[in-house]
Amino acid sequence: MKYILALDQGTTSSRALIVNHEGTIVGKAQKEFRQIFPKPGWVEHNPMDIWATQASVMTEAMAHARLNLRDMAGIGITNQRETTIIWDRKTSRPVYNAIVWQDRRTTDLCKKLKKDGLEPLFQQKTGLLLDPYFSGTKIRWILDNVDGARAKAEKGELAFGTVDSWLVWKMTEGRQHITDATNASRTLLYNIHEKKWDNELLKILDIPQEMLPEVKSSSEVYGDCSEDVCSTLIPIGGIAGDQQAALFGQTCFEKGMGKITYGTGCFILMNTGKTPPKPSNHLLTTIAYDLNGETHYAIEGSVFIGGAVVQWLRDSLGIIKSFDEVEDLASSVPSSEGVVFVPAFTGLGAPHWDPNARGIIVGLTRGTKAGHIARAALKGICLQVTDILSVIQEIIPINEIRVDGGAVKDDLLMQAQVNLANLPVIRPKWNELTAIGAAFLAGLSVGYWKDQEELKTLWKEEQRFEPKLDEKKRAREIALWHHAIKCAKMWGDYDE
Repeated sequence: MKYILALDQGTTSSRALIVNHEGTIVGKAQKEFRQIFPKPGWVEHNPMDIWATQASVMTEAMAHARLNLRDMAGIGITNQRETTIIWDRKTSRPVYNAIVWQDRRTTDLCKKLKKDGLEPLFQQKTGLLLDPYFSGTKIRWILDNVDGARAKAEKGELAFGTVDSWLVWKMTEGRQHITDATNASRTLLYNIHEKKWDNELLKILDIPQEMLPEVKSSSEVYGDCSEDVCSTLIPIGGIAGDQQAALFGQTCFEKGMGKITYGTGCFILMNTGKTPPKPSNHLLTTIAYDLNGETHYAIEGSVFIGGAVVQWLRDSLGIIKSFDEVEDLASSVPSSEGVVFVPAFTGLGAPHWDPNARGIIVGLTRGTKAGHIARAALKGICLQVTDILSVIQEIIPINEIRVDGGAVKDDLLMQAQVNLANLPVIRPKWNELTAIGAAFLAGLSVGYWKDQEELKTLWKEEQRFEPKLDEKKRAREIALWHHAIKCAKMWGDYDE
């Protein structure tokens, strides 16, 4: 019997999962790695930490499943998306730390480009807004601020990649410098209509095209993991950015089907079919997946701080010792008692797109306890998602929403979400949908699964959550939230 190895390289940890023909995970391993915060608003990773942890968990997952790499029919990769790595082609050494998608250091550059009236051009070509979130301005920052980087890049000596490109480069020992269409569509440099790197945008950002990877489909055999890395030749056959991989793993193959992933951030993707939706000032258009010569698009809204707020409660505030404790702490009080928590630690994503906003907790009284803050934190995650769903519904009817990510096992969070959004959500029996999506893409490329129809038969519902909140109470909760959002934006606007 053969299996598919899925590599899930996330923002705070690297994971490896082994998936069988029924879509069941038979082995997995995970390792956290260091988060680097050089300055307020800056977030970095050491690319060598990313590779070392990812290579390590591959071996550990095999041991957990009592298998070896020769039992793998193919490898699928999914990754944190906009995180930017630039390395030397000869030495394979990064010239700078990975600049993480959460990083806000290029805010001023984005403001300048907007002031120059260039946002409509970027949006029309890439489906994205001018925000530090995306890779393009991060590349520009490295070229402008790392000694010798620009000169080397112009000579073709440097390679840029999102994390998928970095992993493939390391796994093939530098033989493959590639990415897939979903990751390319998150760079601010890729024309999602013409499906190619855009020379005009590259010129505006002053980025040499020689740095860029070749763009492939989301499911094809790109090459083999080398014997030195994998001890045998294994085809690498699927790549998708983490949110698109989750959409694929949820088998949201039809227009109007969507998913919410609750991870470090929260990401809502809605399948819009083979035609990209009209540009929106609040949401993004992105490539959902590129398969069998056809490109499928999605509309997306991103919450920068989702599960990361629970990590903050644990590591910075110290009111919980583990992620699992937050539900019990939040359940220790019947409500947040008017406390509202806007976790805008790295600004606000969709639909506000305010990089200057900052996190605030408002409505505190002498009676406020840790439980109220924990409950407000969970509610803050849900209210950010609710804002995005409200805008999506104005653009495309939502037929069905499926949820995934580490936080969806929290019933309190799920019920709060459906109450505030006033929309039912479905939790599947699978939880590792991001990794399963990568496995599905790789499996299709090597014939492990026949087609998407077969994949749809594997997905199973575990629980459906229905709204149970009175409309008057819901309206009050949302009004309080929007008042708090104004406060977070005002704080960010303060200029000493």
